[in-house]
Amino acid sequence: MTEPVAGRFELEPRGPISLAASGRFLEGFAPAARDASPTASAAAGHLHLAFVPDGWATDEPAGVCLRQPAEVVKGKVYGQVDPVAVRHQVERVFSLDVDGTSFPEVGRRDEVVGRLQKRYPGLRPVSFFSPYEAAAWALISGRIRIVQAAQIKARMAEGLGPVVEIEGAKWQAFPGPRRLGELEAFRGLFGRKVEYLRGLAAATLQGRLDAQRLRALSTHEALAELKTIDGIGDFGAQLILLRGAGAPDALPTAEPRLARAVAIAYGLPEPPSAERLEAISEAWRPYRTWVAVLLRTMLEDETGEIAGTRKKAHSMKPRRAIAGAG
Repeated sequence: MTEPVAGRFELEPRGPISLAASGRFLEGFAPAARDASPTASAAAGHLHLAFVPDGWATDEPAGVCLRQPAEVVKGKVYGQVDPVAVRHQVERVFSLDVDGTSFPEVGRRDEVVGRLQKRYPGLRPVSFFSPYEAAAWALISGRIRIVQAAQIKARMAEGLGPVVEIEGAKWQAFPGPRRLGELEAFRGLFGRKVEYLRGLAAATLQGRLDAQRLRALSTHEALAELKTIDGIGDFGAQLILLRGAGAPDALPTAEPRLARAVAIAYGLPEPPSAERLEAISEAWRPYRTWVAVLLRTMLEDETGEIAGTRKKAHSMKPRRAIAGAG
């Protein structure tokens, strides 16, 4: 086990952000399951993360302890990694690389969004640690239940992932592309999933899943390029771009749960068509991804469908439909 190197950083958010809200989101975010790792909650004042940093020169893991005293997010980096690169990655993961000062204005334009912002104050999208890890999740979770996929991903971290020590506790990261490229088989992965994961590892090492490059492309270009990776379809491509690369203003039209969430939030008799969903989401610009995350969080709280604690969904006291949504 390597000793932590000196590495600290401070992030000054632009707009509202709550690390405690991010921690609660991660606790309920199935792909973030870490069954073999200790728990550190932002509600207790700190949040611990373990991941393989972008760049992929090695699969050396980074450990991060985050705290939010007052308006600043402070981080301490553990492991033999570049603290500057880790800082940039943490910014992206917690959507701190996006200016959120105008996000409250979306809630003033659309009162449904305003109620969601009040229900989940300071919650910004919490992304996968990288587009690579988002893509791995898309491949692992195909055609199985989300909870089952989360268990497989957690076992892969436990059995294949590198270990980093954070404040005296061992944390295991999801294996990087160099390790995944050597994968021959893994319990729970069927069909061509192992083959697809090896192909993903190769694509990552070729630079095809670089977050900055993907976000510099148009949404259409980025999605088309991502779908050239074997095993990645419409849903996976949108997941990688929006929740891996952290694109802040795109609509996950391939996610069927979003339409159900919109129906609940807006008091619609049925999930809206793609065209109506596009019309409703115009009021969310330039934060469509952010609003989609609030809606999906609300849906799980209302239905418990992913956690397996199903509830009877109910509306959020819908008002008159917003202009252009009809």
